[in-house]
Amino acid sequence: MTLLCGIDLGSRNVKVALLAEDGSLTLHRYDTVSFYREHGRSVDGQLQVDFAALGLGVPAQVVATGYGRQTINLKGAEIIPEIKAHVLGAIHQTGLQDFTLLDLGGQDSKVVLVARGKMIDFQTNDKCAASTGRYLENMAAVLDINMEELASYYKDPVDLNSTCAIFGETELIGKVVEGHPVSSLAAGVNYTIFKRIKPMLMKLLTNTIVFTGGVAHNRALVKIIETEMKVPVVVPAHPQYNGAIGCCAYALG
Repeated sequence: MTLLCGIDLGSRNVKVALLAEDGSLTLHRYDTVSFYREHGRSVDGQLQVDFAALGLGVPAQVVATGYGRQTINLKGAEIIPEIKAHVLGAIHQTGLQDFTLLDLGGQDSKVVLVARGKMIDFQTNDKCAASTGRYLENMAAVLDINMEELASYYKDPVDLNSTCAIFGETELIGKVVEGHPVSSLAAGVNYTIFKRIKPMLMKLLTNTIVFTGGVAHNRALVKIIETEMKVPVVVPAHPQYNGAIGCCAYALG
């Protein structure tokens, strides 16, 4: 069976999508450093991945993208821009042609205007972790709750104003000391994510937002965006694998 392989070399995880001839997808995720250490080796300045040893078969074509695409030269792979991969993934997963793509990953955030299946404009923030999965994990740790619980709160948010991930933790601790309930503190954390991405969304807003990346699993944030932006938010079946799936879509032509 012919397999197309898409790889998203993320800052924290490597996502692999295998697309079979019948259209079925197989998805795998690895810790980035462990993946490079255990499953790759340097050959003439390129990273060679042993797909057979990973149990992934021998793909007919490999397309790669992601945070590490510029520093990791993947042997035998065609490299495509990250935003292009995410747009193609969103189209492949949703069937939509006109939408605003919101991608919130482990360490960066992107908003892309898509019209008739083409990228028209985009905004990105990779300078600050304050609207990313890393920030949410840190804040959940401060509140001593898991990500699942954090993702359930959006009502009665405590007002948090810090625009810095590090200072945000200090501000949150101060609110804990003031005696606010965990539900309001967690809702406040989720609202801070929205406040940071709102300017990008406002500039590139359409009638539909497609939300991808690991942060798309945050149900409270989905609710907040729908309520505040007054448009439906579509979360595809595999938001965290969207870039890898987009690489497969590119290989399909």
